[in-house]
Amino acid sequence: MEKRIVDTVNALMADKNWEGLRAAVTKLPYPDIAEVLAEVGKTERVLIYRILPRELAAEVAAYLEPDDLHFLIQELSDAEARHLIASLRPDDRTFFLGELPGQVTQHILNLLSPDDLREARELLGYPEHSVGRLMTPEYVAVRPTWTVEQVLGHIRQRGRDSETINTLYVTDERWYLYGAVDLKHIILAAPTAQVSDLMRTPAISLNAFSDQEIAVATMQRHDAFALPVVNTDGVLVGIVTFDDMMDVAQTEATEDFHRAAAIAPLEDVYTATGIVPLVKKRMGWLLGLIIVNLMSSGVIAVFEETLSATIALAFFMPLLIDSGGNIGSQAATMMIRGLVTGDLTLGRWATTLAKEAAVGGLLGLLMGGAAAVLGFYRGGYELALVIGLTMVLMAVMSNLVGAALPFVFKRLRIDPAVASGPLITTVADTVGLVIYFTIARMVLA
Repeated sequence: MEKRIVDTVNALMADKNWEGLRAAVTKLPYPDIAEVLAEVGKTERVLIYRILPRELAAEVAAYLEPDDLHFLIQELSDAEARHLIASLRPDDRTFFLGELPGQVTQHILNLLSPDDLREARELLGYPEHSVGRLMTPEYVAVRPTWTVEQVLGHIRQRGRDSETINTLYVTDERWYLYGAVDLKHIILAAPTAQVSDLMRTPAISLNAFSDQEIAVATMQRHDAFALPVVNTDGVLVGIVTFDDMMDVAQTEATEDFHRAAAIAPLEDVYTATGIVPLVKKRMGWLLGLIIVNLMSSGVIAVFEETLSATIALAFFMPLLIDSGGNIGSQAATMMIRGLVTGDLTLGRWATTLAKEAAVGGLLGLLMGGAAAVLGFYRGGYELALVIGLTMVLMAVMSNLVGAALPFVFKRLRIDPAVASGPLITTVADTVGLVIYFTIARMVLA
Protein backbone atom coordinates (compact mmCIF):
# COMPACT_ATOMS: atom_id res chain seq x y z
CA MET A 1 0.00 0.00 0.00
CA GLU A 2 1.28 3.44 -0.90
CA LYS A 3 2.23 5.86 1.85
CA ARG A 4 0.10 8.58 0.23
CA ILE A 5 -3.07 6.68 1.20
CA VAL A 6 -2.17 6.89 4.89
CA ASP A 7 -1.20 10.55 4.44
CA THR A 8 -4.58 11.27 2.83
CA VAL A 9 -6.40 9.54 5.69
CA ASN A 10 -4.43 11.49 8.30
CA ALA A 11 -5.11 14.78 6.49
CA LEU A 12 -8.86 14.10 6.33
CA MET A 13 -8.94 13.29 10.06
CA ALA A 14 -6.95 16.44 10.86
CA ASP A 15 -9.57 18.48 8.97
CA LYS A 16 -12.36 16.48 10.67
CA ASN A 17 -13.75 15.73 7.24
CA TRP A 18 -15.62 12.61 8.30
CA GLU A 19 -17.68 12.23 5.12
CA GLY A 20 -14.55 12.53 2.99
CA LEU A 21 -12.76 10.06 5.26
CA ARG A 22 -15.58 7.56 5.01
CA ALA A 23 -15.65 7.89 1.21
CA ALA A 24 -11.86 7.57 0.91
CA VAL A 25 -11.57 4.54 3.15
CA THR A 26 -14.59 2.53 2.05
CA LYS A 27 -13.53 2.49 -1.59
CA LEU A 28 -10.26 0.74 -0.69
CA PRO A 29 -9.86 -3.06 -0.89
CA TYR A 30 -10.26 -4.89 2.42
CA PRO A 31 -6.51 -5.63 2.88
CA ASP A 32 -5.65 -1.95 2.27
CA ILE A 33 -8.16 -0.80 4.88
CA ALA A 34 -6.61 -3.25 7.34
CA GLU A 35 -3.17 -1.81 6.56
CA VAL A 36 -4.47 1.73 7.16
CA LEU A 37 -5.77 0.63 10.56
CA ALA A 38 -2.39 -0.90 11.37
CA GLU A 39 -0.46 2.22 10.32
CA VAL A 40 -2.40 4.99 12.08
CA GLY A 41 -2.42 5.80 15.79
CA LYS A 42 -4.73 4.27 18.41
CA THR A 43 -7.25 7.11 18.46
CA GLU A 44 -7.36 7.35 14.67
CA ARG A 45 -7.75 3.58 14.41
CA VAL A 46 -10.93 3.61 16.48
CA LEU A 47 -12.35 6.59 14.59
CA ILE A 48 -11.75 4.94 11.21
CA TYR A 49 -13.20 1.63 12.32
CA ARG A 50 -16.32 3.29 13.74
CA ILE A 51 -17.13 5.13 10.49
CA LEU A 52 -17.05 1.91 8.48
CA PRO A 53 -20.38 0.28 7.61
CA ARG A 54 -20.99 -2.72 9.88
CA GLU A 55 -20.69 -5.33 7.12
CA LEU A 56 -17.50 -3.75 5.80
CA ALA A 57 -16.04 -3.52 9.32
CA ALA A 58 -16.60 -7.24 9.81
CA GLU A 59 -14.83 -8.11 6.55
CA VAL A 60 -11.88 -5.83 7.30
CA ALA A 61 -11.38 -7.34 10.77
CA ALA A 62 -10.54 -10.70 9.16
CA TYR A 63 -7.53 -9.10 7.44
CA LEU A 64 -5.99 -7.60 10.58
CA GLU A 65 -2.97 -9.24 12.19
CA PRO A 66 -3.74 -10.75 15.63
CA ASP A 67 -1.80 -8.02 17.46
CA ASP A 68 -3.56 -5.21 15.57
CA LEU A 69 -6.97 -6.80 16.13
CA HIS A 70 -6.14 -7.27 19.81
CA PHE A 71 -5.26 -3.57 20.22
CA LEU A 72 -8.38 -2.49 18.34
CA ILE A 73 -10.62 -4.60 20.58
CA GLN A 74 -9.03 -3.09 23.69
CA GLU A 75 -9.89 0.39 22.41
CA LEU A 76 -13.53 -0.41 21.59
CA SER A 77 -16.40 -0.62 24.01
CA ASP A 78 -17.55 -4.08 25.14
CA ALA A 79 -20.57 -3.88 22.86
CA GLU A 80 -18.44 -2.91 19.86
CA ALA A 81 -15.85 -5.57 20.67
CA ARG A 82 -18.59 -8.21 21.04
CA HIS A 83 -19.96 -7.33 17.62
CA LEU A 84 -16.51 -7.38 16.05
CA ILE A 85 -15.62 -10.82 17.40
CA ALA A 86 -19.05 -12.28 16.64
CA SER A 87 -18.86 -10.98 13.05
CA LEU A 88 -15.64 -12.86 12.32
CA ARG A 89 -15.95 -16.16 10.54
CA PRO A 90 -15.45 -19.06 12.97
CA ASP A 91 -12.13 -20.15 11.43
CA ASP A 92 -10.76 -16.57 11.52
CA ARG A 93 -12.05 -16.13 15.08
CA THR A 94 -10.41 -19.36 16.25
CA PHE A 95 -7.07 -18.43 14.67
CA PHE A 96 -7.24 -15.03 16.33
CA LEU A 97 -8.09 -16.45 19.78
CA GLY A 98 -5.33 -19.02 19.49
CA GLU A 99 -2.75 -16.26 18.98
CA LEU A 100 -3.63 -14.30 22.13
CA PRO A 101 -2.43 -14.74 25.73
CA GLY A 102 -4.71 -16.92 27.84
CA GLN A 103 -6.13 -14.10 30.00
CA VAL A 104 -6.93 -11.95 26.98
CA THR A 105 -8.56 -14.89 25.23
CA GLN A 106 -10.73 -15.56 28.28
CA HIS A 107 -11.82 -11.90 28.38
CA ILE A 108 -12.82 -12.01 24.73
CA LEU A 109 -14.62 -15.33 25.15
CA ASN A 110 -16.72 -13.66 27.84
CA LEU A 111 -17.91 -11.16 25.22
CA LEU A 112 -19.30 -13.84 22.91
CA SER A 113 -22.84 -15.07 22.78
CA PRO A 114 -23.52 -18.56 24.19
CA ASP A 115 -23.58 -20.11 20.70
CA ASP A 116 -20.38 -18.36 19.59
CA LEU A 117 -18.72 -19.24 22.89
CA ARG A 118 -19.57 -22.92 22.56
CA GLU A 119 -18.38 -22.92 18.97
CA ALA A 120 -15.07 -21.18 19.76
CA ARG A 121 -14.27 -23.44 22.72
CA GLU A 122 -15.02 -26.53 20.65
CA LEU A 123 -12.67 -25.36 17.91
CA LEU A 124 -9.97 -24.35 20.39
CA GLY A 125 -9.95 -27.85 21.84
CA TYR A 126 -7.97 -29.18 18.88
CA PRO A 127 -4.15 -29.28 18.93
CA GLU A 128 -2.15 -26.39 17.52
CA HIS A 129 -1.41 -26.79 13.78
CA SER A 130 -4.20 -29.37 13.48
CA VAL A 131 -6.94 -29.35 10.87
CA GLY A 132 -9.45 -28.72 13.66
CA ARG A 133 -7.97 -25.26 14.24
CA LEU A 134 -8.64 -24.31 10.61
CA MET A 135 -12.12 -25.70 10.09
CA THR A 136 -15.35 -23.78 10.08
CA PRO A 137 -18.78 -25.21 11.01
CA GLU A 138 -20.42 -23.09 8.30
CA TYR A 139 -21.41 -25.69 5.70
CA VAL A 140 -24.57 -27.21 4.26
CA ALA A 141 -25.39 -30.82 5.16
CA VAL A 142 -28.22 -32.86 3.68
CA ARG A 143 -29.75 -36.29 4.29
CA PRO A 144 -29.47 -39.17 1.78
CA THR A 145 -33.25 -39.67 1.67
CA TRP A 146 -34.02 -36.05 0.76
CA THR A 147 -35.25 -35.15 -2.68
CA VAL A 148 -33.66 -32.49 -4.86
CA GLU A 149 -36.62 -30.21 -4.12
CA GLN A 150 -36.02 -30.56 -0.37
CA VAL A 151 -32.31 -29.91 -0.80
CA LEU A 152 -32.89 -26.70 -2.76
CA GLY A 153 -35.26 -25.46 -0.08
CA HIS A 154 -32.67 -26.26 2.58
CA ILE A 155 -29.98 -24.38 0.63
CA ARG A 156 -32.20 -21.30 0.39
CA GLN A 157 -32.69 -21.42 4.15
CA ARG A 158 -29.12 -22.27 5.28
CA GLY A 159 -26.88 -21.38 2.36
CA ARG A 160 -26.46 -17.69 3.14
CA ASP A 161 -24.37 -18.44 6.24
CA SER A 162 -22.31 -21.19 4.63
CA GLU A 163 -18.66 -20.81 3.63
CA THR A 164 -19.47 -22.57 0.34
CA ILE A 165 -22.48 -24.28 -1.23
CA ASN A 166 -20.64 -25.71 -4.22
CA THR A 167 -20.42 -29.02 -2.37
CA LEU A 168 -23.07 -30.41 -0.01
CA TYR A 169 -22.20 -33.05 2.58
CA VAL A 170 -24.44 -36.05 3.13
CA THR A 171 -24.91 -37.20 6.73
CA ASP A 172 -27.36 -39.20 8.79
CA GLU A 173 -29.25 -37.94 11.83
CA ARG A 174 -26.13 -38.46 13.98
CA TRP A 175 -24.03 -36.44 11.51
CA TYR A 176 -22.01 -39.44 10.38
CA LEU A 177 -20.50 -38.50 6.99
CA TYR A 178 -21.76 -40.72 4.16
CA GLY A 179 -20.63 -38.82 1.10
CA ALA A 180 -20.84 -35.57 -0.83
CA VAL A 181 -22.81 -34.19 -3.73
CA ASP A 182 -22.00 -31.28 -6.03
CA LEU A 183 -24.51 -28.46 -6.35
CA LYS A 184 -24.29 -28.83 -10.13
CA HIS A 185 -25.72 -32.34 -9.94
CA ILE A 186 -28.53 -31.14 -7.67
CA ILE A 187 -29.50 -28.34 -10.06
CA LEU A 188 -29.48 -30.61 -13.12
CA ALA A 189 -31.37 -33.49 -11.51
CA ALA A 190 -35.11 -34.01 -11.46
CA PRO A 191 -36.95 -32.47 -8.46
CA THR A 192 -37.99 -35.93 -7.24
CA ALA A 193 -34.51 -37.48 -7.45
CA GLN A 194 -32.99 -38.52 -4.14
CA VAL A 195 -29.62 -37.43 -2.77
CA SER A 196 -28.54 -41.06 -2.33
CA ASP A 197 -28.71 -41.49 -6.12
CA LEU A 198 -26.57 -38.40 -6.79
CA MET A 199 -23.94 -38.44 -4.06
CA ARG A 200 -20.42 -39.78 -4.43
CA THR A 201 -19.07 -42.15 -1.77
CA PRO A 202 -16.93 -42.29 0.14
CA ALA A 203 -16.32 -38.58 0.60
CA ILE A 204 -12.69 -37.50 0.72
CA SER A 205 -12.32 -36.19 4.27
CA LEU A 206 -9.75 -35.05 6.83
CA ASN A 207 -9.38 -35.99 10.46
CA ALA A 208 -9.73 -33.00 12.79
CA PHE A 209 -6.59 -34.03 14.68
CA SER A 210 -4.41 -34.42 11.58
CA ASP A 211 -1.60 -31.97 10.87
CA GLN A 212 -2.39 -29.02 8.63
CA GLU A 213 0.23 -30.12 6.10
CA ILE A 214 -1.84 -33.26 5.46
CA ALA A 215 -4.81 -31.05 4.62
CA VAL A 216 -2.74 -29.03 2.15
CA ALA A 217 -1.39 -32.16 0.44
CA THR A 218 -4.85 -33.78 0.28
CA MET A 219 -6.48 -30.68 -1.15
CA GLN A 220 -3.75 -30.36 -3.79
CA ARG A 221 -3.92 -34.05 -4.69
CA HIS A 222 -7.69 -33.99 -5.26
CA ASP A 223 -7.85 -30.42 -6.61
CA ALA A 224 -10.63 -29.62 -4.14
CA PHE A 225 -11.90 -26.19 -3.09
CA ALA A 226 -13.20 -27.48 0.25
CA LEU A 227 -12.92 -30.72 2.23
CA PRO A 228 -15.05 -32.07 5.07
CA VAL A 229 -13.48 -32.61 8.51
CA VAL A 230 -14.53 -35.55 10.69
CA ASN A 231 -13.69 -36.67 14.20
CA THR A 232 -12.32 -40.10 15.08
CA ASP A 233 -15.85 -41.56 14.87
CA GLY A 234 -16.42 -40.28 11.33
CA VAL A 235 -18.84 -37.55 12.45
CA LEU A 236 -18.79 -34.38 10.36
CA VAL A 237 -17.59 -31.47 12.52
CA GLY A 238 -16.63 -28.83 9.92
CA ILE A 239 -14.97 -28.05 6.62
CA VAL A 240 -11.70 -26.46 5.54
CA THR A 241 -11.51 -24.26 2.46
CA PHE A 242 -8.91 -23.36 -0.12
CA ASP A 243 -8.20 -19.88 1.27
CA ASP A 244 -7.27 -21.34 4.66
CA MET A 245 -5.03 -23.94 3.00
CA MET A 246 -3.22 -21.27 0.97
CA ASP A 247 -2.25 -19.51 4.21
CA VAL A 248 -0.97 -22.79 5.67
CA ALA A 249 0.95 -23.66 2.50
CA GLN A 250 2.63 -20.26 2.54
CA THR A 251 3.59 -20.64 6.21
CA GLU A 252 4.93 -24.18 5.75
CA ALA A 253 6.90 -23.18 2.65
CA THR A 254 8.43 -20.26 4.53
CA GLU A 255 9.44 -22.54 7.42
CA ASP A 256 11.02 -25.01 4.98
CA PHE A 257 12.98 -22.19 3.32
CA HIS A 258 14.27 -21.11 6.73
CA ARG A 259 15.25 -24.62 7.77
CA ALA A 260 16.92 -25.25 4.41
CA ALA A 261 19.15 -22.25 5.13
CA ALA A 262 19.88 -23.48 8.69
CA ILE A 263 17.64 -20.86 10.32
CA ALA A 264 15.04 -21.64 12.98
CA PRO A 265 11.60 -20.59 11.59
CA LEU A 266 10.51 -17.07 12.55
CA GLU A 267 7.32 -16.63 14.57
CA ASP A 268 6.50 -13.43 12.66
CA VAL A 269 7.32 -11.80 9.33
CA TYR A 270 10.89 -10.56 8.86
CA THR A 271 10.00 -6.86 9.05
CA ALA A 272 8.30 -7.37 12.43
CA THR A 273 11.19 -9.38 13.92
CA GLY A 274 13.86 -7.57 15.92
CA ILE A 275 17.63 -7.91 15.65
CA VAL A 276 18.06 -10.01 18.81
CA PRO A 277 15.41 -12.62 17.81
CA LEU A 278 17.01 -12.86 14.35
CA VAL A 279 20.40 -13.53 15.93
CA LYS A 280 18.90 -16.19 18.22
CA LYS A 281 17.21 -17.92 15.29
CA ARG A 282 20.50 -18.19 13.39
CA MET A 283 23.13 -18.54 16.10
CA GLY A 284 22.14 -21.99 17.33
CA TRP A 285 22.57 -23.57 13.91
CA LEU A 286 25.82 -21.71 13.24
CA LEU A 287 27.36 -22.85 16.53
CA GLY A 288 26.28 -26.41 15.81
CA LEU A 289 27.81 -26.29 12.34
CA ILE A 290 31.07 -25.00 13.82
CA ILE A 291 31.23 -28.14 15.97
CA VAL A 292 30.51 -30.35 12.94
CA ASN A 293 33.15 -28.45 10.94
CA LEU A 294 35.74 -29.47 13.53
CA MET A 295 35.52 -32.95 12.01
CA SER A 296 36.92 -31.56 8.75
CA SER A 297 39.80 -29.96 10.64
CA GLY A 298 40.43 -33.28 12.39
CA VAL A 299 40.62 -35.10 9.05
CA ILE A 300 43.21 -32.63 7.75
CA ALA A 301 45.26 -33.09 10.95
CA VAL A 302 45.23 -36.88 10.55
CA PHE A 303 46.57 -36.63 6.98
CA GLU A 304 49.00 -33.79 7.70
CA GLU A 305 52.01 -35.80 6.49
CA THR A 306 50.34 -36.64 3.18
CA LEU A 307 49.46 -33.00 2.63
CA SER A 308 53.00 -31.86 3.53
CA ALA A 309 54.55 -34.36 1.11
CA THR A 310 52.46 -33.16 -1.84
CA ILE A 311 51.55 -29.53 -1.31
CA ALA A 312 49.72 -29.48 -4.64
CA LEU A 313 46.93 -31.43 -2.92
CA ALA A 314 45.98 -28.22 -1.09
CA PHE A 315 45.21 -26.46 -4.39
CA PHE A 316 42.34 -28.84 -5.13
CA MET A 317 40.76 -29.02 -1.67
CA PRO A 318 38.32 -26.09 -2.25
CA LEU A 319 37.32 -27.50 -5.65
CA LEU A 320 36.56 -30.96 -4.34
CA ILE A 321 34.92 -29.84 -1.11
CA ASP A 322 32.65 -27.29 -2.81
CA SER A 323 31.70 -29.78 -5.53
CA GLY A 324 30.75 -32.42 -2.97
CA GLY A 325 28.70 -29.93 -0.96
CA ASN A 326 26.88 -28.71 -4.07
CA ILE A 327 26.04 -32.24 -5.21
CA GLY A 328 24.76 -33.19 -1.74
CA SER A 329 22.65 -30.03 -1.46
CA GLN A 330 21.04 -30.68 -4.84
CA ALA A 331 20.12 -34.23 -3.86
CA ALA A 332 18.76 -33.13 -0.46
CA THR A 333 16.63 -30.42 -2.05
CA MET A 334 14.99 -32.91 -4.42
CA MET A 335 14.38 -35.44 -1.64
CA ILE A 336 12.90 -32.85 0.73
CA ARG A 337 10.57 -31.56 -1.97
CA GLY A 338 9.52 -35.08 -2.91
CA LEU A 339 8.78 -36.05 0.70
CA VAL A 340 6.82 -32.85 1.36
CA THR A 341 4.66 -33.17 -1.75
CA GLY A 342 4.10 -36.89 -1.28
CA ASP A 343 5.91 -37.83 -4.49
CA LEU A 344 8.36 -39.83 -2.34
CA THR A 345 7.49 -42.04 0.61
CA LEU A 346 9.60 -43.79 3.25
CA GLY A 347 8.86 -47.11 1.59
CA ARG A 348 10.73 -46.02 -1.55
CA TRP A 349 14.01 -45.18 0.19
CA ALA A 350 15.96 -48.14 -1.21
CA THR A 351 15.06 -47.58 -4.87
CA THR A 352 15.59 -43.84 -4.44
CA LEU A 353 19.08 -44.26 -2.98
CA ALA A 354 20.01 -46.72 -5.74
CA LYS A 355 18.87 -44.22 -8.33
CA GLU A 356 20.82 -41.40 -6.68
CA ALA A 357 23.94 -43.59 -6.49
CA ALA A 358 23.77 -44.00 -10.27
CA VAL A 359 23.16 -40.29 -10.74
CA GLY A 360 26.10 -39.48 -8.46
CA GLY A 361 28.35 -41.90 -10.36
CA LEU A 362 27.55 -40.34 -13.71
CA LEU A 363 28.01 -36.82 -12.34
CA GLY A 364 31.32 -37.92 -10.80
CA LEU A 365 32.61 -39.31 -14.10
CA LEU A 366 31.77 -36.12 -15.96
CA MET A 367 33.16 -33.80 -13.28
CA GLY A 368 36.08 -36.12 -12.51
CA GLY A 369 37.23 -36.04 -16.12
CA ALA A 370 37.34 -32.25 -16.11
CA ALA A 371 39.07 -32.12 -12.71
CA ALA A 372 41.67 -34.73 -13.77
CA VAL A 373 42.76 -32.49 -16.62
CA LEU A 374 43.45 -29.71 -14.11
CA GLY A 375 45.27 -32.19 -11.87
CA PHE A 376 47.51 -33.33 -14.71
CA TYR A 377 48.36 -29.74 -15.54
CA ARG A 378 49.36 -28.94 -11.93
CA GLY A 379 51.07 -32.17 -10.86
CA GLY A 380 51.22 -34.88 -13.51
CA TYR A 381 49.30 -38.07 -14.12
CA GLU A 382 49.44 -39.32 -10.52
CA LEU A 383 47.76 -36.19 -9.17
CA ALA A 384 45.29 -36.34 -12.05
CA LEU A 385 44.40 -39.91 -11.02
CA VAL A 386 43.91 -38.83 -7.40
CA ILE A 387 41.69 -35.88 -8.38
CA GLY A 388 39.64 -37.89 -10.87
CA LEU A 389 39.02 -40.87 -8.55
CA THR A 390 38.22 -38.59 -5.63
CA MET A 391 35.67 -36.65 -7.65
CA VAL A 392 33.89 -39.85 -8.73
CA LEU A 393 33.72 -41.35 -5.22
CA MET A 394 32.91 -38.01 -3.62
CA ALA A 395 30.04 -37.39 -6.03
CA VAL A 396 28.54 -40.81 -5.25
CA MET A 397 28.94 -40.44 -1.47
CA SER A 398 27.77 -36.80 -1.33
CA ASN A 399 24.72 -37.64 -3.44
CA LEU A 400 23.89 -40.58 -1.16
CA VAL A 401 24.34 -38.48 1.98
CA GLY A 402 22.16 -35.70 0.56
CA ALA A 403 19.49 -38.19 -0.48
CA ALA A 404 19.58 -40.31 2.69
CA LEU A 405 19.45 -37.67 5.44
CA PRO A 406 15.92 -36.39 4.58
CA PHE A 407 14.64 -39.99 4.77
CA VAL A 408 16.38 -40.47 8.12
CA PHE A 409 14.82 -37.31 9.54
CA LYS A 410 11.42 -38.30 8.16
CA ARG A 411 11.72 -41.68 9.86
CA LEU A 412 12.59 -39.93 13.14
CA ARG A 413 9.48 -37.72 12.70
CA ILE A 414 11.64 -34.64 12.22
CA ASP A 415 10.90 -32.16 9.44
CA PRO A 416 13.01 -33.32 6.43
CA ALA A 417 13.86 -29.67 5.76
CA VAL A 418 16.22 -29.89 8.75
CA ALA A 419 18.54 -31.74 6.33
CA SER A 420 19.53 -28.28 5.16
CA GLY A 421 22.14 -27.19 2.65
CA PRO A 422 24.67 -26.10 5.30
CA LEU A 423 24.29 -29.39 7.20
CA ILE A 424 24.65 -31.51 4.05
CA THR A 425 27.62 -29.43 2.90
CA THR A 426 29.40 -29.85 6.22
CA VAL A 427 28.91 -33.62 6.28
CA ALA A 428 29.92 -33.91 2.62
CA ASP A 429 33.08 -31.89 3.33
CA THR A 430 34.20 -34.35 5.99
CA VAL A 431 33.44 -37.41 3.87
CA GLY A 432 35.13 -35.84 0.87
CA LEU A 433 38.33 -35.04 2.72
CA VAL A 434 38.61 -38.60 4.03
CA ILE A 435 38.19 -39.95 0.48
CA TYR A 436 40.64 -37.40 -0.96
CA PHE A 437 43.51 -38.00 1.42
CA THR A 438 43.00 -41.77 1.54
CA ILE A 439 43.32 -42.03 -2.23
CA ALA A 440 46.26 -39.59 -2.21
CA ARG A 441 48.10 -41.67 0.39
CA MET A 442 47.55 -44.83 -1.65
CA VAL A 443 48.52 -43.38 -5.05
CA LEU A 444 51.28 -40.97 -4.07
CA ALA A 445 52.99 -43.13 -1.41
